[in-house]
Amino acid sequence: MSLPPPPVIAHCYRHPDRETGRSCTRCGKPACGDCLVQVSIGSQCVDCIKAARPDIKTRARFWNARQPSLVTYTLIAINVAVYIWTVSADQKHDGPFPHGDYTLALAKPFIQDGQYYRLISSGFLHYGIFHIGMNMLLLFQLGQLLEPAIGRVRFALLYFASLLAGSFGALMLQPNGLTGGASGAVFGLMAAAAIGLHRRGVNVFKTGIGTILILNLVITFTIPGISVGGHLGGAIAGAICGFVILAPRHAVMPKWASYATPIAVVLVALVGSLAIGA
Repeated sequence: MSLPPPPVIAHCYRHPDRETGRSCTRCGKPACGDCLVQVSIGSQCVDCIKAARPDIKTRARFWNARQPSLVTYTLIAINVAVYIWTVSADQKHDGPFPHGDYTLALAKPFIQDGQYYRLISSGFLHYGIFHIGMNMLLLFQLGQLLEPAIGRVRFALLYFASLLAGSFGALMLQPNGLTGGASGAVFGLMAAAAIGLHRRGVNVFKTGIGTILILNLVITFTIPGISVGGHLGGAIAGAICGFVILAPRHAVMPKWASYATPIAVVLVALVGSLAIGA
């Protein structure tokens, strides 16, 4: 009488020296406990888990879709980084002006000297923790409202159009004062949001946006040392851009205009600023 053949003991496909009685529920390959991952139904080997994972391009697209306010967070990070740099540099600087003022602030003599980068760099310079704190709080709140609604590109165009228009306004009204801060850009975002609400039939002054805008305008004209030109320039630019970018759906407005308008504002602000500094 013949005996049955001895049972064949499977070995892990990744560790041939390990005996196992388990296998991948997807591909059927034998695998040890270290090479299996528990899933909703059964266990899968590490190769099947890796194969089922989306490729880098797909994962990047998924990550990108989960970041509705990426430009807002990036702008806040740049502002905070510049503030930390200027504070640390000011402690080591012995000149007549704080280091941040001397290297980043906006004034007509600097533009006449060809330092055109200050039209933008001044928008990232802040004077004190309260100054940057208030601007970044408003940027965060307005960014959460506007960026998901209009998209990253148009939000960035709106922000920098307002920033450069604020620089233009500061050069017009206070050409020799050292100007800095994101207030011009933030005022532009507030004005754009207010215009967008108004165009949709909302009473702006019954919303938080209208209250904040009026309060900041009162502060602008009552507290000395604030750049009136910077705030007004940014607000005017934001209102113009917001009228087009945040137009209601029933308004006949070509999509290209929502990109062209902030670009046109940027060009006007640059030409005007260079003309003042000529």
